[in-house]
Amino acid sequence: MHGGSNGCSISCRCGASGDRRPDQRGSAVVDFVLVGGLLSMFFLAIIQLALVLHVRNTLIDAAASGARYGTLADRGAPDAEERTAMLIGTALNAEFAQDISTTEVNFQGLRTLEVTVKAPMPVIGLIGPRDLLEVKGHAAIQP
Repeated sequence: MHGGSNGCSISCRCGASGDRRPDQRGSAVVDFVLVGGLLSMFFLAIIQLALVLHVRNTLIDAAASGARYGTLADRGAPDAEERTAMLIGTALNAEFAQDISTTEVNFQGLRTLEVTVKAPMPVIGLIGPRDLLEVKGHAAIQP
C-alpha cells in the first residue's frame, strides 16, 4: 500500500496480466471469434433475405408486365411469355425464366391473362432448389 499526501491509501496490484486472473488469459480472443462469427452469419442471413425478396419482386413485376403486354390488341399469350422471359433474363438471369406459362382465367369476375413463373429459390447467392418460387401476374383481356 502506498500512502497519498492526504492520508488516503491506494492499493496497487500490478502484475503481468493486469487485473485478470491467470486462468482467463486468452478468453478475449475466444469471445471475439465467437461474437464475430455470430454477427457475420447474422449479416449474411440479412443480405440473403434481401436477395430473395429482390428476386421475388422482380419476378412478380416481370410476370405482371408480360401479362399486360400479352393483352394488347395485336398481342397474345406467346408474346406475354416471350416478354416475361426477356424481362427476367435482363434483370436477373435466363435460368430464372425456364418455366413460364400462360392461361386465361376469370380473376375477380374479369377475363384475364395469367402469367405464371416458376423459378429457383435463391438459397446461397442466386443458387437454389428449382420450382420453389412461384409468382403470378394478371391483366384484363381487352374485349
